[in-house]
Amino acid sequence: MPLALLLDENISPVVAVQLARKRPDIPVQSLHTWREGALVGAPDADVLLAAYEEGWTLVTYDTQILSDLAVLFETGVPFSGLIFVDDKTIPSNNFGALMRSLVYLWDHEHTADWSQRLLFLPSA
Repeated sequence: MPLALLLDENISPVVAVQLARKRPDIPVQSLHTWREGALVGAPDADVLLAAYEEGWTLVTYDTQILSDLAVLFETGVPFSGLIFVDDKTIPSNNFGALMRSLVYLWDHEHTADWSQRLLFLPSA
């Protein structure tokens, strides 16, 4: 499953808009607008399942998801990838740094198989 970025509700939808404008070749959506925002506030497991159904890799600052959904990961429930962003490395209010890092990741990893993949996003 190739890389397609779904930015979770804790990432400003402005990032998806600006990234799409700068790099229209990168499939990117904000959870705020994807499926008309129906999954904003939904449990993480529901978001991951919906993302899997459509081939989206979730980008999130929420590392709590690892412990909350450990059982899912251990039992092999399918998901389309999960990219964690560390606020100490890329502050959530630094849209430029987040966009540069996502572009760098896309340029180097977009053809890789993202099924069941977990990654901490490095700073570009």
